[in-house]
Amino acid sequence: MEDASAITSLPDDPQALKQIILSLSRERDDWHIKFLRVETELLRLKKWYYGPRADRLQTPGEVAQMLLTFATDLESRPVSPNDLPPNEPLAEVGTVRRVRRGRRNLAAFDNLPVSRKEHDLPEDQKRCPCCGEMRQRIGQETSWQVEFIPGHFERLEHVRFKYGCKYCEHNAENPNIALADKPAQPIEKGMAGPGLLAYVVTSKFSDFLPLYRLESIFQRNGLEISRATQSVWCGDVADLLRSLYDLMVQRVLQSHVICTDDTVMPMLWPEKAKQARMWVYIGDERNPYNVFDFTLGRGRDGPATFLKGYKQTLVADAYGGYDGVVVGNDITRAGCWAHARRKFVDAEKTHPAIAAEAVGIIKRLYAVEDRGKGLDVGQRLALRQHESVPILSMLGNKLFAWRDQLLPKHPMAEAVGYALNQWNELNVFTTAGAIPIDNNESEREMKRICLNRKNSLFVGNERGGRTAAILSSITSTCRRHAIDPQRYLTLLLTNLPATPISQISHWLPDDWKR
Repeated sequence: MEDASAITSLPDDPQALKQIILSLSRERDDWHIKFLRVETELLRLKKWYYGPRADRLQTPGEVAQMLLTFATDLESRPVSPNDLPPNEPLAEVGTVRRVRRGRRNLAAFDNLPVSRKEHDLPEDQKRCPCCGEMRQRIGQETSWQVEFIPGHFERLEHVRFKYGCKYCEHNAENPNIALADKPAQPIEKGMAGPGLLAYVVTSKFSDFLPLYRLESIFQRNGLEISRATQSVWCGDVADLLRSLYDLMVQRVLQSHVICTDDTVMPMLWPEKAKQARMWVYIGDERNPYNVFDFTLGRGRDGPATFLKGYKQTLVADAYGGYDGVVVGNDITRAGCWAHARRKFVDAEKTHPAIAAEAVGIIKRLYAVEDRGKGLDVGQRLALRQHESVPILSMLGNKLFAWRDQLLPKHPMAEAVGYALNQWNELNVFTTAGAIPIDNNESEREMKRICLNRKNSLFVGNERGGRTAAILSSITSTCRRHAIDPQRYLTLLLTNLPATPISQISHWLPDDWKR
């Protein structure tokens, strides 16, 4: 009855009916867009929590999985002689070579120390069971086994001998007592030696073990060291390494290209943890250092303070805080094609055709980069000018066409709008061979902060954040140069207290490795 009354109450004027239809059509489109946005957000969150981290389209992946299943099934079928072409012997048919996965080559363990254990027959078994004579040794069989010996604590007793003049003392004069010097220690009058401090720092900031787990590990090895004490040690080590950290900051600011990114680093705060931030700044090949910086918020004051006086190229994402840093400071800002590609991947379900075409074109840009990896800066620039610039020109035209055919609030329109808004920054990599096509290097370094945050949850205060920044910078740079941080930090903490400030550059990780 309600539907019938609604129909009879419609106006007879055609223009009024058209307006009603248009209004309903717009309302339907609005609801459809809202549904697509919610679906895109849901898929993005599901991928974040459960899916692969790689930015790949799902539709080609489903086809590839079907082909892989078909090929596996086909490979498992036996080859029938009746299926072979006539007059072709069976031996000429190609077969699939399967690589057997066994133990690793023991030559990889040649650098390990060797302990020889000999196993001999008991005396009563050395006699021949036939004639009763003693059997002679005629050879040996050798096998190898890799063993792990857990670490252990040792007490180092420092004995400083005193000397005095008994003759002067006998004459009631000053005996001139002299005490032997002890090498300068990382923590004066502290219990921890350089090796123990290096182990704590390496475990927390390179292996991402929270201090409460280290407390349990130490207790199993015979000594209980509270997490509070370990935390104080980390702060003391960071204070000792502050001059080396400041030198790394100076070197990074001399780079032609700096890659940067940031992530949340929660800090204890009354009632609720404060969403502080940790930033990373990665120097170029001439200044190969990864430097972290801790700030209380995500405002532009953090990068503006760190990059004060910097005049060259900054590779970053589309965070608006960088705009105030680069404007008026003669900094060239380069964009990140990995972020642009991710936008299309996230919105794939809302328009698969545009997503597939856009990601395919971006893949061609990365193919050019793969060919340019072994080239010098000038040759890489020439390659980009010759091949990448035409691809970008074609992609730009398609972006404008896609923008015109999509509704403004469509999720795919947001991906297109991101690329167009960042278009100038996304083209900067074609102006110099040293500028990377994306910001993936700094994002990879942010993983160490995320792992530490996942295990340790937060930093206790602002000083704890600065400690995490300094020690993360040292361990991250060690990883960049394939240096064992445990060995490096042990030697560094042993020698740095007595090293003049003029010679501290010799302890930069790359110089130390050379």
